[in-house]
Amino acid sequence: MDTDSKIEMIKKGTLEVITEEELREKIETGKTTAYIGYEPSGKIHLGHAITVKKMIDLQRAGFKVKILLADLHAYLNGKGTIEEIKEISKYNIECFKALGLSEDTEFIIGSEFGRNRDYTHKIYELAIITSLARAKRSMAQITRDSEDHKVAEVIYPIMQAIDMVFLEADVAVGGMEQRKIHMLARENLPKMGIKAPVCIHTPLLHGTDGSDKMSSSKNNFIAVDDEPEVIRKKIQKSFCPQGQVEDNPVIEIAEHFIFPERDTLIIKRPEKFGGNLELNHDKLLELYGAGELHPLDLKNGVSEGLIEVLEPVREYFKSN
Repeated sequence: MDTDSKIEMIKKGTLEVITEEELREKIETGKTTAYIGYEPSGKIHLGHAITVKKMIDLQRAGFKVKILLADLHAYLNGKGTIEEIKEISKYNIECFKALGLSEDTEFIIGSEFGRNRDYTHKIYELAIITSLARAKRSMAQITRDSEDHKVAEVIYPIMQAIDMVFLEADVAVGGMEQRKIHMLARENLPKMGIKAPVCIHTPLLHGTDGSDKMSSSKNNFIAVDDEPEVIRKKIQKSFCPQGQVEDNPVIEIAEHFIFPERDTLIIKRPEKFGGNLELNHDKLLELYGAGELHPLDLKNGVSEGLIEVLEPVREYFKSN
């Protein structure tokens, strides 16, 4: 695969690459280590799976992938004790493997290096050159629901920037909620004489309740290892206004998980309601946006399509 083909594959389905020119340079010079961090705090759901799919694309493009199980970050964010979080990490790693990451993926527990003296020293260095306002702004989208903000919230983005250094990341991947932290790293790491990574940002998946972000803490998620009947029930209850294409989680599931795997979505309907439909992406948006496809029919089609797409994950857990 040539460089242009790699870049096109990496860019597909992303919202931005900062910057494409730097990404090209990384590929051409062989500096191809990509990192993403996840707080081990519960079920791995479709929101996580969007970024996992991008890490798989990076592996196909020849990148070495490092997955950080950020237990110290989860601890700072009030997600449990270190011991509890480490247990969740083990389950999370199995979910990531089940989603298709290759065997040479490196999984790293944050506390394995996060108590290192050099790591701590670099946090102090970065803290000295980072304003309080800048650190707080970096966490705005991650902790927006908090009413009682903690000092930990300004330590968190500084630690995340130093994670990139210790993991020797050439590329950092995350959803758009990570953008301000990534930009903090790109602005301030060079002031410490450290080259900042290329940053790749993927879309956020709306929660099944229609809220801005799918989250296990809000119970508005579909887990990647949910059983078929659970998936059906969750999608049946999902926010899905008639004729609304934008910010519709059911449409987003089709776009991010079904159409990348197959060209069409099958919607089964009784003959008295028009019979079965086989729709490509554009036709689905056209019909639904025009109010010519009932939300229940859309939900039924997406449920069955997603159940099929996630079958390898369920099979992985049955055999391991």
